[in-house]
Amino acid sequence: MKILALESSAVACSVCLAEDDRLIAQSYENSGLTHSKTLLPMAQELLKNCGAGLEDVDVFAVAAGPGSFTGLRIGVSACKGLAWALDKPCAGVSTLEAMAWGLALWPGELCCVMDARRSQVYNARFVSDGEIVVRLTPDRAISLEELSTELRESTRPVLLVGDGAALCYEALTQMGLEVRMPPPNLRFQSAWGVARAALRQAQAGELTTANQLTPNYHRLSQAERERLEREKSNNTMEGE
Repeated sequence: MKILALESSAVACSVCLAEDDRLIAQSYENSGLTHSKTLLPMAQELLKNCGAGLEDVDVFAVAAGPGSFTGLRIGVSACKGLAWALDKPCAGVSTLEAMAWGLALWPGELCCVMDARRSQVYNARFVSDGEIVVRLTPDRAISLEELSTELRESTRPVLLVGDGAALCYEALTQMGLEVRMPPPNLRFQSAWGVARAALRQAQAGELTTANQLTPNYHRLSQAERERLEREKSNNTMEGE
């Protein structure tokens, strides 16, 4: 099964082509350019260099959230467009789960974190035996204080993964926890992790259609929160 995976949930973006659990090729870019300019050209060039075409892809996969609202929309829209045109299935995978699969070779606990602002991180905890990743918690937005309380009860070595790892490492070590970080080249989100998570969805019969694929933001955007606050304020004034 050939999987074309897209990752645009944060500052960097990447694309990979995988066949089952084998990575064929991956392209990664952290140039500061917007994903709308880089993601699809990266996919086209990668397939060309592999001697493959879109028609050779069996599943189109994407990191569907949490993450940057704009980055998720770009990635999901690109995945939907590619799959729709060819009537191929999609896998919208958890960004946090994809991070864990990217480091499944590390036996222990994988604590996947992204900066969610507002004194919180997007987080999910997983455990790996060196091959298979098992989820311990759902994806959630959680404060560092709450996360530290959970991790104090863990009996496993904890590896922080994701673009929020450095932030969490500094805070958690100051709280007295022993946590670790992988080197930068393994720390951040990658399309390879997306492909590995997508393969598990395919094996479990959990793929979706391009029409059904949607981003999973996990909370309202700032603009939506401000709109709801204005509406609440206006309703309060009208009721006085």
